[in-house]
Amino acid sequence: MSEANAEPGMNWDLSAFFPEFNGPDMKVFKASLREDVKSLLESAGGLDALCPENAVEWEEIFLRSEETLSRLVHLGSYVGCLTAADAGNEDYMKEEGNLALLSAEFSKLEVELLRSLKQIPDDVFESFCQRESLAGAKHFLSRTRIESKFTMSAELEALRADLGVDGIEAWGRLYDTVSGKLEFDMVYPDGKKERLPISQRRSLMENSDRDTRRAAFLGGNAAWETVEDVAASALNAISGTRLTLNGYRQVPHFLEVALFQSAITKKTLDAMFEAIFSEIELARSILKYKAGAMGIDRISWYDMGAPLPFPDLDPISWEDGKALVQIAFERSYPNLGRFTQSIYDKLWIDWEPRSGKRPGGFCTSSMEIGESRIFMTFNDTMGDVLTLAHEAGHAFHSFTLKEERAYSRLYPMTLAESASTFGEMILADGVIADADTEDVQKAMILDMEVSHGAVYLMDIPVRFKFEEAMYEERSSGELSVSRLKELMAETQREVFGDVLDEGGEDPYFWASKLHFYITGATFYNFPYTFGFLLSRGLFARFKSEGPDFLPRYEEFLRLTGNDTAENVAMRSIGCNLEAPDFWVEAIRSMGQPLTELQELVPRVLPKDGEAVS
Repeated sequence: MSEANAEPGMNWDLSAFFPEFNGPDMKVFKASLREDVKSLLESAGGLDALCPENAVEWEEIFLRSEETLSRLVHLGSYVGCLTAADAGNEDYMKEEGNLALLSAEFSKLEVELLRSLKQIPDDVFESFCQRESLAGAKHFLSRTRIESKFTMSAELEALRADLGVDGIEAWGRLYDTVSGKLEFDMVYPDGKKERLPISQRRSLMENSDRDTRRAAFLGGNAAWETVEDVAASALNAISGTRLTLNGYRQVPHFLEVALFQSAITKKTLDAMFEAIFSEIELARSILKYKAGAMGIDRISWYDMGAPLPFPDLDPISWEDGKALVQIAFERSYPNLGRFTQSIYDKLWIDWEPRSGKRPGGFCTSSMEIGESRIFMTFNDTMGDVLTLAHEAGHAFHSFTLKEERAYSRLYPMTLAESASTFGEMILADGVIADADTEDVQKAMILDMEVSHGAVYLMDIPVRFKFEEAMYEERSSGELSVSRLKELMAETQREVFGDVLDEGGEDPYFWASKLHFYITGATFYNFPYTFGFLLSRGLFARFKSEGPDFLPRYEEFLRLTGNDTAENVAMRSIGCNLEAPDFWVEAIRSMGQPLTELQELVPRVLPKDGEAVS
């Protein structure tokens, strides 16, 4: 497939979704979807709760709802691709609003599904799950039944769905629009000044030159300051709405929702954070070492993603970056390598830097066509190469689930992030193991590995602890801009300790981190650390067992939509996630790449202004 097949103004080919945006096929698809949602809602609303007498009718409704869900995800994936790639396009924005309305109608149908299972006896539920057409759907049905116990009346839940379109979801869309259009003034160390989209700030803050990082940090925060009131209003509205709904639904604590969405127990979450903070000095030692290697006493926030100042670091072209990922995958995991080459050939990635793109990266998948699309901004850095490997891991995860029913493909973020980080680790290991890789390249990869470890073990916990504290305070009223800034800086100092320079905090991180504004999931943070550490456990077994482990890994991926995270890990690889020991072992595995980096650096890092020969 040639570049001519790419979407106009974009790099990816979206024609498998629809031949053209709002063309005849898409219009027919949307009309049929709206009609089916309406019909299902009417049918479900006319039935009493599930009982032996109406089990056949409810069986049909669940099956039709599953098929409708698949189509809705397909449409949502397509629209999400368009609005991310061209945030200023008013037609795409309008379509995003229309999709929100349709999603609200579908959520009313989900309310009816919840109502059907809310108070039924165990024997009726078990009998319903045994129906032949629902084989493989018991996990979904069980989760639906659990969720049903924390719902309002069907009428109130329907009202919530309607109000959500112009309420919580509108605030999320507003943030997306503002962030997608936001630009900042980048003043380079040589005095050159350039107006850039905020999506390019991240790569500049990963520059090896500290003055460049500082300039991107300051310029970016100056831009966020201009929209701080909008961001604070959105954050207060999103969190306040959730807390209000939790009260009406009798949810005992706001974290219960995040735990349910992540398919983990509180015991597992506590075990992971107990391990993180008991081993926090290892993470801090990574940044202390890096600070010393960079010739500074302590780091500032903009040093978090900074590479060590290695010599001769030429930009990495998109073609070279793709090759690095594909070759590393092919050598260690041929199935993953072949799959990755196929997504290159089929143009599944929108990668180029340009104005109007939203910041960040993601992988989205359609259950209808069994394809994924990757959104990212490639700025010629090794960090961008790692992002490509990360998102390709997500796409491969979806690929392994292609043959599963839709209800069995709804895996939680905790397990999704395992596949993506596993991809990162294969890339890093492949580059380092290659005999043709120069020492400086090996050091560069090791630097990224340990730096990402520090992010997962400190930056992500900062986000979690900030959000946890923010929700606690939000229950008593709105938080001002000044309080949000203060709370963020306090949390950063608490987690980072003396490795963070005085005044080196990022008080606007609550505004610039889009994860706080995602309305479809709450606490979009700790699953990243969960996935990172779980993937280290998976990768350790891969290194120990070799290719024989890969079928078990793929079984792990296939199970992710069919059980809790604890059960998936136990069934596929025999890990107990509720025990701190598992997490401690995974954290301590960061010691090896840190040691390897320390051994390499004296041979490759410039000293006293001269490259080491």
